[in-house]
Amino acid sequence: MRTFETAIIGGGIAGLTAAVYLAKDGISTVVIEKGKQLGGRAQTTQKNGAYLNLGGHALYKGGEAEAILNELGIRPPGSVPETKGSAIWNQSLYMLPSSLSSLLSTRLLSWPGKMELGKLLVKLKKIDAKTLGDMSLRQWAEAEIKDPMVRHVFYALCRTSTYCVGPDEQRAGAVIQQVLRGMNGVIYVDGGWQTIIEELKEIAVKAGVTILTHQSVSSVLKNDSFTLSLSNGETINAHSVLSTASPEQTFRLIEGAENTSLSAWRERAKPVFAACLDVSLHTLPNPNQQFAIGVDQHILFSNHSRAARLSEDGSVVCQLIKYLGTEQENNAIECKQELEHVLEMLQPGWRKELKAYQFLPHIAVMQDSCAMNHHLSYGPSVPEIPGFYIAGDGSGHDEMLVDAAFASAKRAASAIVQESLNRGIQKEA
Repeated sequence: MRTFETAIIGGGIAGLTAAVYLAKDGISTVVIEKGKQLGGRAQTTQKNGAYLNLGGHALYKGGEAEAILNELGIRPPGSVPETKGSAIWNQSLYMLPSSLSSLLSTRLLSWPGKMELGKLLVKLKKIDAKTLGDMSLRQWAEAEIKDPMVRHVFYALCRTSTYCVGPDEQRAGAVIQQVLRGMNGVIYVDGGWQTIIEELKEIAVKAGVTILTHQSVSSVLKNDSFTLSLSNGETINAHSVLSTASPEQTFRLIEGAENTSLSAWRERAKPVFAACLDVSLHTLPNPNQQFAIGVDQHILFSNHSRAARLSEDGSVVCQLIKYLGTEQENNAIECKQELEHVLEMLQPGWRKELKAYQFLPHIAVMQDSCAMNHHLSYGPSVPEIPGFYIAGDGSGHDEMLVDAAFASAKRAASAIVQESLNRGIQKEA
């Protein structure tokens, strides 16, 4: 049996980030990852020289993720893409009102609608999202936006920023806060998000973190300390445990979870899903179409190569996303056909240019959406199980997506360090 001060379950972004912080504070740490390689949903696959992410990924400028990466000395290579593009409405393309000139030029909106959208975008920047309470997104939009088409455009903007659908189930304040982050711009990362994972791994290993891959934790037993049973028969002893697994997986791991806040977290968590189609093309058939947002469809198209190096030979990597919200099931064939139809509309003849193809019919984007009404924040500690902590994109405190993963990891690491200090003080006493 090996002993560490902290054992981390999961070697994705949250697990590696927490491990780096802990190791830098002198906490002996082991990261246990069930996959053959680190990264989780932040992994990047290589197909015919193209780098394809597992699902949609963008680093929000000014968000917690960028701030924490910079704090750790990591500045992901890449750049901010232009938002000039098209709006899809009723199977037709219109100029996307993403700037003053495009707002005035687009035929998507009436003249009064253009004026209202312009005023809305200015108003959003002045809103204190925290004052909106548990008002739903639809309640806010119906009260603040008169023009129906402007509401459609606003909802499309919200989907693009949050991956969530269903304005009746979303908390207006949380969504608007995320929309404001999106308006600051996003970074597409050179080489895909595996670039970030590799840098986190390198820092962690140099700091002394032990990393175990292709090993899953089958159970966690709490006595004076924690005993983790691994799939290979090995056991690990640790003073504290951090789980970055999903609420469901975390609940099933630890004995006695039924009578803890892990049970409530598991019941309330609503994972958010998407269907994603990535294609690598020799060349873009229609270079005038780089970015498009579905207004009456829950779809986004983006040429990621316009802002990041995602191939070895200069080929183009594009992604289409269909936002599924909290749907636990979907028709994969219909999703695939819908995404391919949109791609054909934007890039006619794309199949002749195809180098690599990846379709993910139902991938988890985040394990819980803090945009839901009556949301409660969980973690980093589990009060009923001293020494047990949670992190990941399912335990955000008003952060979303990768910002939630990074922020929750830092919170958990800080709490574990404080626990270690308290333990040392008690021993001296």
